Amino acid sequence: MASPAEHQTRISSDLPPDEPPGNALPIGSRIAEFEITGIVGEGGFGIVYLVYDHSLERSVALKEYMPSSLAARVAGTSEVRIKTKRNAETFKAGLRSFVNEAKVLAQFDHPALVKVYRFWEENGTAYMVMPYYQGITLKDWLREHGEAPDEATLKRLLGPVLEALDVIHRAQIFHRDIAPDNILLLDGERPLLLDFGAARRVIGDMTQALTVILKPGYAPIEQYAEVPGMKQGAFTDIYALGALIYYAIVGRTPPPSVARMVNDGMEPLASQAAGRYSAQFLEGVDRCLAVRQEDRPQSIREMWGLLGIDAEQFTQVMPSATTADERARRLEEVDKASRSPLPAVLGALALVGAAAAAWYFAGRTPPAEPEQARPIGSTTIASSQPEPLPATVAATPTTEPPAAPTPPPAAEPAEVAPAPSEPVSATPPDERPQAAPPVVPAPPVVAAPDPVSFLQGAYSGRDAGRRVNVDVNRTRVRIGRDKPSFRVRSSDSGYLYVFMVGTDSEHLIVLFPNSIDGDNRIAADTPLTLPRSGWSFVAGGPAGTNHLLAVVSDAPRDFSASGVEHGEPFDEFPLERIAEIAAQRGGARGFIVGDADCAGASACNDAYGAVLFSIEEIE
Repeated sequence: MASPAEHQTRISSDLPPDEPPGNALPIGSRIAEFEITGIVGEGGFGIVYLVYDHSLERSVALKEYMPSSLAARVAGTSEVRIKTKRNAETFKAGLRSFVNEAKVLAQFDHPALVKVYRFWEENGTAYMVMPYYQGITLKDWLREHGEAPDEATLKRLLGPVLEALDVIHRAQIFHRDIAPDNILLLDGERPLLLDFGAARRVIGDMTQALTVILKPGYAPIEQYAEVPGMKQGAFTDIYALGALIYYAIVGRTPPPSVARMVNDGMEPLASQAAGRYSAQFLEGVDRCLAVRQEDRPQSIREMWGLLGIDAEQFTQVMPSATTADERARRLEEVDKASRSPLPAVLGALALVGAAAAAWYFAGRTPPAEPEQARPIGSTTIASSQPEPLPATVAATPTTEPPAAPTPPPAAEPAEVAPAPSEPVSATPPDERPQAAPPVVPAPPVVAAPDPVSFLQGAYSGRDAGRRVNVDVNRTRVRIGRDKPSFRVRSSDSGYLYVFMVGTDSEHLIVLFPNSIDGDNRIAADTPLTLPRSGWSFVAGGPAGTNHLLAVVSDAPRDFSASGVEHGEPFDEFPLERIAEIAAQRGGARGFIVGDADCAGASACNDAYGAVLFSIEEIE
């Protein structure tokens, strides 16, 4: 094993004056367990190799930090040396940024973001390992098509990219180099956002080489200089997205933002492309291209609305909600950790992008993560309630398979056997043998309850005047492939809670709120779509029906007396415990919704609205 000193960057001034062009390692070279089998590309700031991973026996891509203006390969070795001492600080700053970029990408799991399996420093430089992606850049795709794509195609291609940017923006990370040549279209025209270029920007910042780090036409004015009152943010990427759409429609980039700052003669798309696209779409793009940053949309979600894109058709995945130890483990073994390292205990919906929580939804055999998150439509949910459906919830067509059998109503519980109050005997008291030892009563036998009956009991305690409606994107999802979501709407403002029993009927959890996403306030007649920040679903099996209950309460709910146990990220009701509580309460089931927490409130109402719904998992 090499000593730590051998992995440090070295400064050398004795490099040959006439270096051979290119710094790529020869085919057949080994870096750790990776054998180079091809050169994917070599640029001014790095080299991408096609390599074979001898440990996991697969081909992947290996990216090496190699800023050719600052350093070069020592002939015949893998070692990278800085050319001159004055380049040292710039090289090291770029190296730190390169590693930072790898750390950032490794924290996300989104189909439109590059995955990072691992990264490390060695040979005086750094490396990151990624999947080997094959496809065509959006720039080349547009060139091959020859004509401007229609509005539906643009929305389809850019929707996942917008969502990926929304993901990283919420983590206060900005791309700052969006352009058609930095979006790769994989098989099926699935977009992948490339090249955060962190190292390149840092080096450019330190050398003042703005022409290196900016793409004229795509860079807003704030990228030309950091001045007070002109910081960079989500609106910086939004300008570039507007320029990208402008390029796709017009066939050329907008005039550089610095020129527009002096004299903005750019003709708005709303007039250039009128009639070919909707007025809302064109006017939205024009807003994105506003020279002044405060005149642009301030978030991707605002941009979605301006362009008329239905954000809810895309699967939302956010940074992994992991502990520090778990995150470190992921960064070293992301490929292994992408299938949850924790025990699988619930046959239900598998959690994607939150490794610390995945065991709740992984199923007994964790399914392989789908290669692509498919766009999903919206279908009104099926209800499993035992009484007529509320008018706001549509039943599934009769052609759908029947739902799981409905448990008996909460009013007729029969799971608990009462304990006898004295020894039981068939012999009259005066005829009992006096020498017989006293009979010790057995402890009460608490039958394992059907957890769905607790959802039914909570539903029966609702205030029918408070309407709660739920739409799910799919009432039937394929195990290991589909990622369902659902939208809740309430007639009253309040606090939303979602309870779920998985397909194996062995666990009852509080699905929402949770430790990843704790803001459960919902406004009247304003839809709230789940999952939201930090988590999403994939059907994990076994086949069956997931039963869910959505509750909207005026006040927050206190679950301290309901038997819930705090978990990470989801709280759970142990079935034996809630069976005991049900026995103590005479068979009542609705207590799982807890009590209204009225602390500090001048007026408080314990009432809540509720709706039952279900999602079926199929092979």
